[in-house]
Amino acid sequence: MYKKTIRNILVKITVMAAITSFTTSRRAFLQKKSEEFSSQPLKNESVLTVQEIAHLPVCVQKYLEYTGAVGKSKPQNVFIEFDAEMYRKPGDKPMKSHSVQYNFYRNYSRLFLMKARKMGIPFSALHVYRNEAATFRVKVAELFKVVDIRGEELTKAETVTVLNDLCIFAPGCLADKRLTWSEEDMLSAKVTLKNGRYLVSAILCFNETGELVNFISGDRSALQDDGTLRQATWETPVSDYKSIDGRMIPTYGKTIWKYPEGDFTYGVFRLKSLKYNLAD
Repeated sequence: MYKKTIRNILVKITVMAAITSFTTSRRAFLQKKSEEFSSQPLKNESVLTVQEIAHLPVCVQKYLEYTGAVGKSKPQNVFIEFDAEMYRKPGDKPMKSHSVQYNFYRNYSRLFLMKARKMGIPFSALHVYRNEAATFRVKVAELFKVVDIRGEELTKAETVTVLNDLCIFAPGCLADKRLTWSEEDMLSAKVTLKNGRYLVSAILCFNETGELVNFISGDRSALQDDGTLRQATWETPVSDYKSIDGRMIPTYGKTIWKYPEGDFTYGVFRLKSLKYNLAD
C-alpha cells in the first residue's frame, strides 16, 4: 500500500512537471509570435503575376498555376496546424502529437510548437527560427531527456525546413529574389535559398498534374539520441491536395531520413488548418 501511494505521488509530480513545461514553452511561443507580428506587420497586398514567374522552370510555373497562387495575394505570413504521428526510432510505436506554427516571409521566421504524449506523460517541443538563427528545445518530465540545442549546424538544418514550408504551403512566395532556380528535367527543379550566410538547396519533384510530390535535400541534419546532429538526405513526400481558401494545398505528408542502413519515416502529418496573411 505504501509503495503504491509513493508511486502515485511520483506519477502526479511527473505529470505536473510536464504540464508546467508545456505551459512554459507555450508562453515562450506566444511571446515570440507577438514579437514577430510587431516586427513584420502586414503591408499592402501584392498579387503574384504571370510575368513574375516567367523566369522559373516550367514545372514550377505549372505548380504555381495548379495551386492557384497566380493572381492571388502573396503570402506575408501563414498559420499552419497539424496532427501527426511521430516515431523516435524505426519500429517504435507512433506517438500522437499536435502542432501549431507561424511562418513569416519578409524576414524568414518560423515558430513551431508541438505537444505530444507518451506513456501518459505530456511534453512539448519548441522550434524557433528568427534573425538567421535557430533554437530547438524539448521540455519533458524527468523520465525523458531534455533537448536544448542551437548553433550553425542547427540553423542550416532549420533553414531547409523554412524552405520546405515555403515550397509546400506558400508557393506564392517562390518568385522571391532570395531563391535561385535551375531545371533538372521536365518534372523536377533545383531551388536554392539564401538567408544571410546560410545557403541551402533542394530538389522539387512534380507529377504531370502539376502537384509537388516530393522535396529532397541533403542540407538538413538529423538529431540523434546523444544530442548530436547527423547529416542525411531528407525527403518530405506530400499528397492529398485539397482546396483551402481557393488554393490547392497538400494535406498529407511524411518526413523521411534516408540513412545508409535504410529509410526512417519519423513523422506522418495531416494538415488540420491553414490561414494566410493574419494581422496578429
